Amino acid sequence: MDYKISDLEKSFEGKIIENLGNNDYVIKINDKEHQLRILTMNAKGIEFILDQQYHKAKYLETLTNEMNLVIDNVPITLNMNTHFDEIVFKNSGGSGSGGTQLALKSQIPGKVVSIAVDEDDSVKKGDVVCTLESMKMQVAVKAHKDGTVKNLKIKEGATVAKGDVIADLE
Repeated sequence: MDYKISDLEKSFEGKIIENLGNNDYVIKINDKEHQLRILTMNAKGIEFILDQQYHKAKYLETLTNEMNLVIDNVPITLNMNTHFDEIVFKNSGGSGSGGTQLALKSQIPGKVVSIAVDEDDSVKKGDVVCTLESMKMQVAVKAHKDGTVKNLKIKEGATVAKGDVIADLE
């Protein structure tokens, strides 16, 4: 995912490379790998150790593509230049899959915020099937092909893991 901090000219790419367990991760920011340990994380903020240095971030406000934080007592506005919808659509079977895959799968973990379809509804490729909330962002999960919704496997308020089947499209 691409991020940009206001007042800085460049954006940066950040992603998790490996989950080592026990809240320890290897992350990559641009082309450099870092060690990350999450100490505490809740709706108000996060305390973590990055490359053996302690940091504390407090969430002030989260908008669709912007997050206001205070990191180590420094206010920061983070613009999340994300293409989450396109990534989720592509990796859930859309965008050139040929339409042969029946199962519409979640490509991110998250909470089911809303469901836009019912069993036996007809959908077109690109129609929103449900909306997931992940990391305080809402992401639309779209149909990867034309079809009829069968075996809807989600409920509002439930959580899904990456790779969980949301529904079959026949």
